Amino acid sequence: MIVYGKQIFYYLLERHPQRIKRLCLTKQIDPKLYNRVQKLGIEVVRCDNKKAQALARGGNHQGFLIEIEEFAFASLQDLKTGRFLVLLYGVTDVGNIGSIVRTAYALGADGLVVTGLKELKMEGVIRTSSGAALDLPIALHPNLFEVIKELQDVQFRVYGADMSGKDVRTERFEGKRAILLGSEGEGVPKRALQRCDGVLKITMARDFDSLNVSAAAAIFIDRMRDE
Repeated sequence: MIVYGKQIFYYLLERHPQRIKRLCLTKQIDPKLYNRVQKLGIEVVRCDNKKAQALARGGNHQGFLIEIEEFAFASLQDLKTGRFLVLLYGVTDVGNIGSIVRTAYALGADGLVVTGLKELKMEGVIRTSSGAALDLPIALHPNLFEVIKELQDVQFRVYGADMSGKDVRTERFEGKRAILLGSEGEGVPKRALQRCDGVLKITMARDFDSLNVSAAAAIFIDRMRDE
């Protein structure tokens, strides 16, 4: 797996140096940094801009391309031990997913479950989460209804995000809980909302239909986290 960018490299170097298999550089770096990389036994190779652009698929690599071990998804069983989970259904944009991962990790959520997708390209999620995807347990599960039932079976209260719900600011949250958000185009399916323990919304101050899913997730996570 190839990830790229200076910020991601520094995050890996500080927190997960054992994950780095190879570092590809397009330019000289600070000698102290180079020596540190060498002492860790990380292989360093030079690559020209053409190869770097190909590896980054045209992204802004900033001269740093890092080969890391393949991402290992958590299991839903692993996440059941947490107290607060974020569930996504049908959200496909890796930028939005990465932003949600970053917020969830920073604000203390215990994990993320991505449903409704057959696969998820984690290179982009790692990059757009600024590395937080390497520290927040993430599960990929194809069936949303199974996720809801399995969490409820272990005393999670699952809340769906929908404009028909109660204002999240008026609610108090205790015990194990999860917030379910859907894609911006379709939202959470009505059948799924019917199986949730509650439905929540973000009340707008002005006449506006909705927020970007990552912005909405940040508000829900902040309101629902342990105080």
